[in-house]
Amino acid sequence: MRNILCAIAALVIAAPLSAQQVAPEVFTLDNGMKFLLLPRTDQPNVIAAGWVAKVGSVNERPGITGISHFFEHMMFKGTDTIGTSDPKADARYREQQKSLRARMNAITWTEQYRRFFDGEIADPWASENDTPELARLRAELKTLMDSQQGRLGADRIAELTREVASATGAGREQLARELEMLKSQQDAARSVVKDEFDKVYTGQGGSGMNAFTSNDVTFYFINVPSNKFELWAWMESDRLSNSVFREFFSERDVVHEERRLRTESTPTGIFQEQFDAMFWQSSGYSWPVIGWTSDLNSYTMEEAQKYWNIYYRPNNLTGVVVGDFNPSEVKETIQRYFNRLSRGEQAPPPVVTLETTQLAEMRMNAECDCQPSVEVRYHTVPFRHRDAYALDVLGAVLNGRTGRLYKSMVEGEEIAAGASAQQDSRKYAGSFSFTAEVKGDTDPRALEEAWYAEIRKLQDAPVPAAELQKVKNQFAASNFRRLKSNFFLLVQLGYSEGLGTWEEINDGPKRIDAVTAADVQRVAREYFGETNRSVATYRRKAGAATGEADAELAALPAPMQAQARAAAGQIAKETDLAKLRDGLAQMQAQAAQIPPQMKPMVDYIMSRVEKRIAELEAGAGGTN
Repeated sequence: MRNILCAIAALVIAAPLSAQQVAPEVFTLDNGMKFLLLPRTDQPNVIAAGWVAKVGSVNERPGITGISHFFEHMMFKGTDTIGTSDPKADARYREQQKSLRARMNAITWTEQYRRFFDGEIADPWASENDTPELARLRAELKTLMDSQQGRLGADRIAELTREVASATGAGREQLARELEMLKSQQDAARSVVKDEFDKVYTGQGGSGMNAFTSNDVTFYFINVPSNKFELWAWMESDRLSNSVFREFFSERDVVHEERRLRTESTPTGIFQEQFDAMFWQSSGYSWPVIGWTSDLNSYTMEEAQKYWNIYYRPNNLTGVVVGDFNPSEVKETIQRYFNRLSRGEQAPPPVVTLETTQLAEMRMNAECDCQPSVEVRYHTVPFRHRDAYALDVLGAVLNGRTGRLYKSMVEGEEIAAGASAQQDSRKYAGSFSFTAEVKGDTDPRALEEAWYAEIRKLQDAPVPAAELQKVKNQFAASNFRRLKSNFFLLVQLGYSEGLGTWEEINDGPKRIDAVTAADVQRVAREYFGETNRSVATYRRKAGAATGEADAELAALPAPMQAQARAAAGQIAKETDLAKLRDGLAQMQAQAAQIPPQMKPMVDYIMSRVEKRIAELEAGAGGTN
């Protein structure tokens, strides 16, 4: 459920805050780790705490795409203190896996890739194409991972014991070696304490422990009782100083499954990746946050450790604490625990490759089992650029039930089931996208032409003063509501700091309020030219079922529909009851902190989780 919660968080941080000033205390440890402390008594005896690593997919390179997101998974696996009852046995176990995987990679990158390039096999990573040696190593690694996951029990050892007793010669010696290896692995598996990191927190009143990875940052957070802040400081400093990358190779299978559910099993997921790769020609935004499949298969422990030592050192981290606490006591605790972290020997290298200027329109035409739709995307500006705020206002003029897109395309011409537009200001570049789904038998080209007509109106005439003020009032009201929650203040402070500076939380609203009608008209003229746009058109594949309309989904505001639809698709495929129940509990625990404008989408997602739980319980006879 982590990615569903992250989708919610992404919507929360999409706009700046109101004009009310937020003034966290800022202090930096000797090792370079910065902390933002914001005491508040609105929610007594509760603290929202977290830390952000200034690293995301944009910091990767071909060969290790997705490794930032992979680290997000690894950080919940524990340390030599948390997650194991025998650190030495656990270390031996990890070393065995590392050695096996290194031998497998050596064969794959040489023999298997040669066979692939020669046309002998279609996929160098597929097990059905294994050489005999690679198949043997794969089976041995699987046995190791099964053991670590507790899937290797006494039955297999008893079976091998019988086989050893009846075998002779070299065959008996080989079986005897395998038996001893399995016994050793079983001992190692007993040293692993599953999910202990989460259990320690929840056992002490912690809630909402989660994380997300974006193109630019990785963020970890939780709510804890005020009197458990020292526990948080110890737990987080322990995993930042002592993470052991437990279950490194088996967790890769979990990420593969996540990729399958989030991307490969959705109607437009693969096409959206292709569109991103086409749109972002030179920057690190061209690959997906979850990574390319061949890179997921290729990570090595050595590469992971190198990445860790650059980006997860205190000089690249910022801690954020919001809630009911005594600042002097919290500072003393932070210094005591986080000062033990060692500063990185190598500073994170700068991202120097700029996105190249687009000189001609680009198009992607796709057929899928989906509602026909269109996206028109333009290169714009990054975080804190002076034009980003005018583009945000331009998007707000177009969005919502009182916005121009709804009035013209949904209510007026009745050609769209939903339409939205949004500026995406990332750390190193930005884009502005228009997206819409057709209504009935409308051709997607009609949506595209209607969009161009709306842009021409903004280019030809300034936004009337009343309409501009209405949009600014909406910004102010929405942003003020976000100030009420410790959790969402935490997310906004940390995310803004990850992109550049937490002070955006105060500066952004002022800059929004300063946007003029002339500014909106100017950016409409400057960025929405034909040569600067890329267009993705999705048509329904011949013979694809239209499916029943989801009335609850259709009732959501247009900007929320895509995220809600993606979440519903993941939920429908989930088969782990415990995971669903845990995710539902987390969302219910955080429901009171959700801003009112977000509530329709959160309610929709929770209803889909509840429905899926009921389906699985019915299928299991209600016993789970």
